[in-house]
Amino acid sequence: MKPRELANSICDTLRAAGFQAFLVGGCVRDIVLGREPADYDVATDATPDEVLQIFPNGVSVGAQFGVIFVPFDGGKVEIATFRSDVGYTDGRHPDQVVYTGSPEEDVQRRDFTINGLVMRHDTGEVLDFVDGQADLRKGIIRAIGHPNRRFREDKLRMLRAVRFAARFEYQIEPDTFQAISNRAREIRQVSGERVREELTKLLTEGAARKGFELLDSTGLLPELLPEIAAMKGVEQPPQYHPEGDVWIHTLLMLEGLPPETPLTLAWGVLLHDIGKPSTFRSAAETGDRIRFDGHVDVGVAIGREILGRLRFSNDHSEQILSLVGHHMKFKDVRSMRTATLKRFVRLPGFDEHLELHRLDCLASHRNLEAYDFVKNFLSTTPPESVRPAKLVTGEDVLGLGYAAGPIVGRILALVEDAQLDGELSSKEEAIRLIRRTFPRKRTEFPRARKVRKPYE
Repeated sequence: MKPRELANSICDTLRAAGFQAFLVGGCVRDIVLGREPADYDVATDATPDEVLQIFPNGVSVGAQFGVIFVPFDGGKVEIATFRSDVGYTDGRHPDQVVYTGSPEEDVQRRDFTINGLVMRHDTGEVLDFVDGQADLRKGIIRAIGHPNRRFREDKLRMLRAVRFAARFEYQIEPDTFQAISNRAREIRQVSGERVREELTKLLTEGAARKGFELLDSTGLLPELLPEIAAMKGVEQPPQYHPEGDVWIHTLLMLEGLPPETPLTLAWGVLLHDIGKPSTFRSAAETGDRIRFDGHVDVGVAIGREILGRLRFSNDHSEQILSLVGHHMKFKDVRSMRTATLKRFVRLPGFDEHLELHRLDCLASHRNLEAYDFVKNFLSTTPPESVRPAKLVTGEDVLGLGYAAGPIVGRILALVEDAQLDGELSSKEEAIRLIRRTFPRKRTEFPRARKVRKPYE
């Protein structure tokens, strides 16, 4: 069953049991705009207990706030009881919930007028108690009621206002905008997880540049990501970055992110130059040009702190930091040893590394020679040559008489380097190389050939 069909079925079932039921919120907004809603919400005068009696498979995830989820095929429809909220001591949850009998009272507690629309599921009639349709026509994000009250209730709504304005290319209504600016410092009270989710949506919905410009103009940016705000005014060498400072460069890259960009790539783009402000050295200091020596390592350290603060998963953090940590290696790809290049393109999620580099070039010097070189290498190099089967294993090395320890890793790296460079193709050749390069005495170490690290 499709989401809309399930939502309609839920409304039919509730009405057949004698209750009111309507589609509400973002799904109505999207239907009015001619967009396909991502999910559907239903509002009813049935209490949570009554909803669970009617839908025994419902999940009570917020019963104290009148919210029940009805799951289906990996998705869900949210059913919320009409209510008014009293007090928000923690800046997120109401201190007291009072159930009401009408949708008109219910929408007064919601965030923005464009999200306060109610629809009869069977006729498509829209009930508009907050002039939300007018704001949709005008392209305005306006808080329902007094904006200070709405943002005092839930601080995250300030960030949501920015995201909706960016996503729909709307303007934030002046009183709403001013309330955000006045209360921007309060966004620090929102948990890292909630901020992460909202910022990730902002970065991946296709309007990342507009979103970050709004974060800056509302004053939310230095409160949420002071490390990004620090990019403003940090000059770059014009011969490589004719576009301007680090902030402008990053905005141009964000502008290139399409809807549904993988979150790791989006955050990698945002953070890739995060180490530049603290490593800036002027031309007067260096004697030739502006430099950012060590900005990659510094950027990884700063990025790790940001990702920890926002409670990213280990897997996501690892990929984002990898994007930051390797983005400068593309300048060396044409001079890399074959083995080094093969190891480079074997990085997990390398398509994201490549796309970040493309965006990086287009937002600066626009020279895509390294990008084209790597694309050609990938298209002309057989996958089995990039990831060949091992010629020898650690057990093989031990069988040759070497003691367990660091030397085994050195030997395996030596063999893999030679294999990736096309110098070896069999186990016998690998064994001859090992015996020729490494002395038979276990305590001796070779001087004839240096075992290269992966990205030398």
